[in-house]
Amino acid sequence: MFQILVVEDNKNLLLLMKSRLERAGYKVLQAENGQEALRLLESFQVDLMISDIMMPKMDGFELIEALREANFNMPILVVTAKEGFEDKERGFHLGTDDYMVKPIDMNEMILRVAALLRRAKITNEHKILIGEIVLDYDTLTVSGPDIAVELPKKEFLLLFKLLSYPKQIFTREQLMSEIWGMDSDSDERTVDSHIKKLRKKFDNRPEFKIVTIRGLGYKAVKMDDE
Repeated sequence: MFQILVVEDNKNLLLLMKSRLERAGYKVLQAENGQEALRLLESFQVDLMISDIMMPKMDGFELIEALREANFNMPILVVTAKEGFEDKERGFHLGTDDYMVKPIDMNEMILRVAALLRRAKITNEHKILIGEIVLDYDTLTVSGPDIAVELPKKEFLLLFKLLSYPKQIFTREQLMSEIWGMDSDSDERTVDSHIKKLRKKFDNRPEFKIVTIRGLGYKAVKMDDE
């Protein structure tokens, strides 16, 4: 099940959006400003964020900028009363994926959320199929005709991230920020350690391999794409 973070300081609107998203089958996390949102992102995997702009402590623009600088790549839908072109331009420049002006139609919001998730290449069932094996995000398992492995959460998230974007190179810093959190006490050697564990478990698989990009980071390659 997809998890969506809603960042909105209007409590009534926040509850309304949460209710409508849950009716559509999503899990919902709530925050009333950017600082709360960053704290939640340290502990939870988020598939999409919906954010207001005008909020106390840390506004939506500052939040989006902080996330994109830290290489958080989840889709972001801005929902705001700021309808001027300059505000939209700034939002898109910082890394917004879509923009809705208040008052919003809740049904349209659901359609936009679904479209953004599709564009993010995340399947409706939270699974990745590679050959005959399946990575199941909800159970943290890799399974197939001759394999059934349940991975520790960080190992699974790392593998799922790499295989969600095959051939795309991710730096150690990107992977650390997105999977361990911006304020993690771990260093980039943690990524190397987890990659080593994944290779030990999957190095002989015919479906994919994890490739080291010297001096930069890692990428996953589907073997049938080579």
